[in-house]
Amino acid sequence: MLSKVVIANRGEIALRILRACREMSIRTVAVHSSADRELKHVRLADESVCIGPPPSANSYLNIPAVISAAEVTDAVAIHPGYGFLSENADFAEQVEKSGFIFIGPRPDTIRLMGDKVSAIAAMKEAGVPCVPGSDGVLGDDVEENLKLAHSIGYPVIIKAAGGGGGRGMRVVRSEAALLNAISLTRGEAGVAFGNDQVYMEKYLENPRHIEFQVLADSHGNAIHLGERDCSMQRRHQKMIEEAPAPGLSKVLRHKIGERCAQACREIGYRGAGTFEFLYENEEFYFIEMNTRLQVEHPVTELVTGIDIVREQFKIAAGEPLSYQQEDVLVHGHAIECRINAEDPDNFLPSPGIISRYHSPGGPGVRVDTHIYSGYRVPPYYDSMIGKLISHSDTRESAMARMKIALDEIIIDGIKTNVPLHKILFEHSAFQAGGINIHYLEKKLGMC
Repeated sequence: MLSKVVIANRGEIALRILRACREMSIRTVAVHSSADRELKHVRLADESVCIGPPPSANSYLNIPAVISAAEVTDAVAIHPGYGFLSENADFAEQVEKSGFIFIGPRPDTIRLMGDKVSAIAAMKEAGVPCVPGSDGVLGDDVEENLKLAHSIGYPVIIKAAGGGGGRGMRVVRSEAALLNAISLTRGEAGVAFGNDQVYMEKYLENPRHIEFQVLADSHGNAIHLGERDCSMQRRHQKMIEEAPAPGLSKVLRHKIGERCAQACREIGYRGAGTFEFLYENEEFYFIEMNTRLQVEHPVTELVTGIDIVREQFKIAAGEPLSYQQEDVLVHGHAIECRINAEDPDNFLPSPGIISRYHSPGGPGVRVDTHIYSGYRVPPYYDSMIGKLISHSDTRESAMARMKIALDEIIIDGIKTNVPLHKILFEHSAFQAGGINIHYLEKKLGMC
């Protein structure tokens, strides 16, 4: 097993990784910015290294600084968590060239799946259902692009090949708007991702967002851990996730999950990953693959009993998967609420000192967070400060436990989105299950 690991991240996911390391008797190195000296995982790690000032570009995204921290502490591996450098193929490559183990997929796999056009081509070849589209990047031939959109049928969506996180996409509902939309998206993509290539897909009007968790080792074994419904979104950013997806049959779950696992075998995938789909009219359409640990992995852990982070370490150490597909059973239902330091009315960030914090508890309640009373939420990073997860035998019971937990949690000194979550859990459509990805924005009057 790995002897010492650098945790190249911050906040709740860094603490989650550290806990897994301690359970497995792996020594830890916490790298942090100068603004994050008081993070809980920094205090608990065996060693810590400050890698730069607060801006991410000068610290958590500073590849030489992260690798240097591994060198000076004699670490053997680096876990990137999610966000920051977790899906950066150049980082993964430099980690391995420097003689360390990257706890994640191989660099060439990250590149393959990081480019949406090549990812879609690979998935089609593996038999994974995809959204009808351009089957490649759009060229400069105006007439060809107009014909293509007409053959797909409006509305269509223009997407950046190197995009992600809900950025680099534009919906087009008429031929008159198409060419300008392509031009604008190319310009934005070039600035945001350093890649101005775009492609076209059919825009689904009322889909759900359903994703499948996979694990694959370096010995050709791959399994899926079922699905999560992540349709409660605002501007393509997930707010509430649950597993399993309401209304999805076991037969369809196994069918799509096995296709995802088979795709992993065909592309030589290694590590944890997530296949993301749009689901409409009983049909699945692949949109992208996240080659990393997901924010919402706890709901899958609770319904399967499988520690995904622990499996990441074992896979990175060269061990075969601990489970076969027949070992994966879904028990009950789990729901996760992302807790953000933001104004629930206008979604503006709310950094500052947490004057009082009380964690909820009770049967089936899990809290993944790095905050504590007296902790200062910095203004430099993502506003998520924790995740509240409930689990029970049924979806109704899991929702009841979540409502209690939302009532119990106390975070004073800053504003959070807890009041919004309380409101959402009273909505009849959400209670019934199966909402689409536009539901929340319509409720908020954003569209």
